[in-house]
Amino acid sequence: MTTAQPVRAGRREWIGLAVLALACLLYVMDLTVLHLAIPALSEDLQPTSTQLLWIIDVYGFMVAGALVTMGTLGDRIGRRRLLLVGAAAFGAVSVLAAFSTTPEMLIVSRALLGIAGATVAPSTLSLIFHMFQDPKQRSLAVGIWIGAFSAGSAIGPVLGGLVLEAFWWGSVFLLALPVMGALLVLGPRVLPEYRDPGAGRLDLRSAAMSVVALLAIVHGLKGIAQDGIAIEPVLSIVGGAVVGALWVRRQQRLADPMIDVALFRIRRFNAALVVNFLAIFVMIGYFLFIGQYLQLVAGMSPLQAGLWSLPGALGFVVSSQFAPRYLQRIRAANVVACGLAAASAGLFVLTTVQVDGGLVAIVVSSVVISLGMGPVFGLTTEMVVGSAPTEKAGAASGISETAAELGGALGIAVLGSIGATIYRNGVAAGLPAAVPDEAGHAARDTLGGAISAAAHLPEPAATALVDVAREAFVAGLQLTSAAAGVIAAGIAVVAAVALRDGEAEQQEPEPEPSYC
Repeated sequence: MTTAQPVRAGRREWIGLAVLALACLLYVMDLTVLHLAIPALSEDLQPTSTQLLWIIDVYGFMVAGALVTMGTLGDRIGRRRLLLVGAAAFGAVSVLAAFSTTPEMLIVSRALLGIAGATVAPSTLSLIFHMFQDPKQRSLAVGIWIGAFSAGSAIGPVLGGLVLEAFWWGSVFLLALPVMGALLVLGPRVLPEYRDPGAGRLDLRSAAMSVVALLAIVHGLKGIAQDGIAIEPVLSIVGGAVVGALWVRRQQRLADPMIDVALFRIRRFNAALVVNFLAIFVMIGYFLFIGQYLQLVAGMSPLQAGLWSLPGALGFVVSSQFAPRYLQRIRAANVVACGLAAASAGLFVLTTVQVDGGLVAIVVSSVVISLGMGPVFGLTTEMVVGSAPTEKAGAASGISETAAELGGALGIAVLGSIGATIYRNGVAAGLPAAVPDEAGHAARDTLGGAISAAAHLPEPAATALVDVAREAFVAGLQLTSAAAGVIAAGIAVVAAVALRDGEAEQQEPEPEPSYC
């Protein structure tokens, strides 16, 4: 008896993969280009430090909160249909974000972009596995899919810098329109529809509870970072924790839970998930400061800042694509641990950055961090999915995607809040007496606000204010880099021990890798 060969993909499927890869590239670009727009955005909308952090990371939080919900919804209504609806919504909301006139309007727009963006990762990965049945072709397709995410981090800063050279800060959001337009035109022609006939029921209450718990806890953490311990932020954290506990209890009782909590009984699954979560926490959190340093401290244009960000982004692309291929004979736990150790060293290099002459340290540290972190994300994601039973691989992939988005958003929130607190205290302590109260208040919120306020002051007060603000910002960069370096070193030890123990428990080879 002969075994039926899997159907090989043809030209239509490869064109479809190109369309999906383009959507994934844009998905990551939307995260990276905004960092370059922060200085101009701060000057125009004049957000507070807390509002600025919400503008930056509410996208990631909403993606994290909606990923599992969108996965379930896609199973019910069809992955292609969900992707196309999400693309249309993403394009429409991008216009709203581009022409925002207040910080609150931009925060809401970014939140809506996060909900729309949550349709991309689960839909594209599911469609790829459906389109490419041949194992070798599927492996290549997944590699291209991963490369699209990596390429987005490299192209975003340069393309964003070019756009910001000629247009206003909101133009970075309009980059989404041609890509989403192409997806809407080509998607119905080259992408197959896929839905799970046995898909579970979508529980809207669970979806709402997950988002409420997440945002309440983050709101409380940011409130404490900005104003110290007070009743309102503490109650917000407690309330979020209570809702989260109720959510977990509800998942245990539902016939069709959003997340299969039984997966958390697998030791290797938990270890890989924690390492992946904290690695992304560190990686995204530190990057928040780089674009601001290059423009507001080193005085570069957006394009120059984007070009100087390129070496680090290319380092990540190279290491994420090639390291797993050349390190097949080395235990994955060792590769992950060594990568995290290298990233930790790169983060400690950032603690040497000064107001003057910090460019070399910025570039060197970015390259070292990227080269170290590149293999970590792919390998830990493969461990998460590979440690789950075959029939639970889809659920494990959804949990991994959610943890990745949550880790990135929390990295911005926590490390960003620490940096904002150091900055605010530094400006308050060194504020020149000649600076008016209104200008001082603007300067204490953000570095962009300080430079904008200084433009309306006479000399020497203007120069003194800028110098104090830059020194305070660099102090925040140094401290957050040290904290991130310690975290990276700690999880390197965890990875070396916990992931190696998990490898010993595995009796069969892991399934095809699934990345997020």
